Amino acid sequence: MPLLRRPPEEPPALGGTDRDPFSAEPEGRRRRRATLGRAVLEILELIQRRHLVAADAQIIALEAECSLSPSRPPSPRPLPSPPPSSPSPPSSSSPPPSPVPAGGRRARDVALLYRALLSQLWAVVAESVASPPPALAPLRAVVAVLEQEEAADARCPPGARPGRPRALRRRWHEAVARAAGERLAQVAPAGGLGARLAALAARVVGDLGVVRGRVAPEYPPEWGATGVYARGYHRALGQQVTALAQRPLDVGEMYLLLDWHSNAYPREVLGHPEVGALLRAQELGPLLPPETQRDLERSCIAAVKAKVEVAVAQELQLSEDRWPEDVTSQDMEDGLATRVTGLLRAHVDRAPQVTPEFGREMAHSLLGVLVAFLHSFQRKVERFLDAPGDAPPPDATPGRAIALANCCPPFRAFAERLAQFGHAESEEPRRQAHAALDRVTRACGHLLTRRLFEELKPHFGKLMKRKWLTSSDAFDAIVMLVTGFAQTLRPLHPEPHQVLVSELHRRVLIEYVRPLLQGRLVCASAKARARVAARLGDEARQLRELFTRLDSASPWLDSVVPRLRELLVLEDTAALQMEVGALARDFPDVRRRHVAALLDARGLRAQGPRREILGVLQDLGGGSEPEPGPAPPRCRTFFAELAAPRPVRCLPFQLRLPRLPRRSPARPPP
Repeated sequence: MPLLRRPPEEPPALGGTDRDPFSAEPEGRRRRRATLGRAVLEILELIQRRHLVAADAQIIALEAECSLSPSRPPSPRPLPSPPPSSPSPPSSSSPPPSPVPAGGRRARDVALLYRALLSQLWAVVAESVASPPPALAPLRAVVAVLEQEEAADARCPPGARPGRPRALRRRWHEAVARAAGERLAQVAPAGGLGARLAALAARVVGDLGVVRGRVAPEYPPEWGATGVYARGYHRALGQQVTALAQRPLDVGEMYLLLDWHSNAYPREVLGHPEVGALLRAQELGPLLPPETQRDLERSCIAAVKAKVEVAVAQELQLSEDRWPEDVTSQDMEDGLATRVTGLLRAHVDRAPQVTPEFGREMAHSLLGVLVAFLHSFQRKVERFLDAPGDAPPPDATPGRAIALANCCPPFRAFAERLAQFGHAESEEPRRQAHAALDRVTRACGHLLTRRLFEELKPHFGKLMKRKWLTSSDAFDAIVMLVTGFAQTLRPLHPEPHQVLVSELHRRVLIEYVRPLLQGRLVCASAKARARVAARLGDEARQLRELFTRLDSASPWLDSVVPRLRELLVLEDTAALQMEVGALARDFPDVRRRHVAALLDARGLRAQGPRREILGVLQDLGGGSEPEPGPAPPRCRTFFAELAAPRPVRCLPFQLRLPRLPRRSPARPPP
């Protein structure tokens, strides 16, 4: 028997089920299904050939036909559906139900066709900015399709047809942004972070230039195509930069990314002569979210702080190892102060170029690093200068102390510069930095003046004695030694030189006044007081001239000896009271015991005038001992370092001593 050839099967409908040859479906329905399947295939072919306008028109027609062919027979009034618990049995006279309702199958076909159509539409949108630029006919077709769909949305009331309104223009916005992200994701230049950022900027500028010149004119003006593309590329570039910011970066890369975001992007992209105005008109905002930018800035500041802390600690250790050697002041400055401030200056100069706020935060962080370094430097200097076993030879002592003191001015100036960035919390670390440097300067000054005051001590011991009234040898020796010592301070920088000379001025005057308050000299007559006052006035003038030549910054000290001289020479109680008040005004640390010692020196023992004179201090609040609390600045203290003898308590009655019998002189033997 010859084989029977099976007739060719008709293509199944898109999304339909396989036809059962044994089903009892009517022939007319099968023919309609076959016709519908051929129509769907024809529309798919139009989509693939990018005849998009025609394909969209047929899809709209097919959708309309689908809405006119419901899955159940129309009825004048919809009947309520029975409850699911008691389904009504089907009527025996009704035809058997179809496995897939015809309306549902058509709706599914329409959905699949729209999916294929949108895929081609957005592919054309993505290709429109490619290089070399393609033909613009497909893009015009995209615009026509979107207009057709908007018209179809307008004809169909909301909710009347599944899938309507399709709002393809909103989807077009999303497609533009998605295409921009894909374009930027393809940028993968050889090189580091800088090359990638430059390539991203070049891609944005190039693509937006194509949009401005070729693509945007193909869209209706009311669509604002340039703004849509500008926002899409801005958002896509922001996503790329955010992803870069979340990667592990070193300090240089963090600086580079922050600077590119804050300066290079506004300059090279937003400031581009062709596309810059297009982007600026959209008010797009920053690329990075504010919180992401702050996190990146904080990470950069923390990394810089950790790196600089290690570097300055190493520099201090290297410098400390060389202190026992014979190094000059210039070597010390170049080796420590210059290198440490250079490590900090590299970041202080670079951070403000990103943004002023970032520079302010970086400066505050580096000020904290400098304060910690200066505290360590202070401790090491004090330990080095106080170590008797490792002390340098006496001849090398001034050079070491001067070299260390000369390191302070560069550090002080740099701390002041960091504080001037204006951070709200910079005042306290600035004060701590100055305090640490003051202690270093004082430690160096104490070492420098130690030998001087050892030599001056015997000469100060000769003051305020009877021989002092007739001989100026002790005072002349003091002036000569101080003048010679001042020559050794010439290598000092002006700032520590002024501090050390002012301290020397204060200490010399303290040692000069000390014997007067210790009661070495008591004036029993007005003539004796006049002689002492004359000598005090002459030597006060010489001391003032000496320290004026040495450029002392403490001229307030010059009035202490003239004030004490007036207390010795004045006779009127009221005048003495006024002079005590002036003394308390110029030297707030003067106390009752100091004035009482001066009254003893002038021989004033009468209790009435003494009480009146000492009562001035009581009225001014300076008669009693200072209360616990913050001490006055060291540079303004004088009498606080002078210990006066305790006042002698006089008995309220007079002791009568018995007279001893006068012994006659022994007679010489006969």
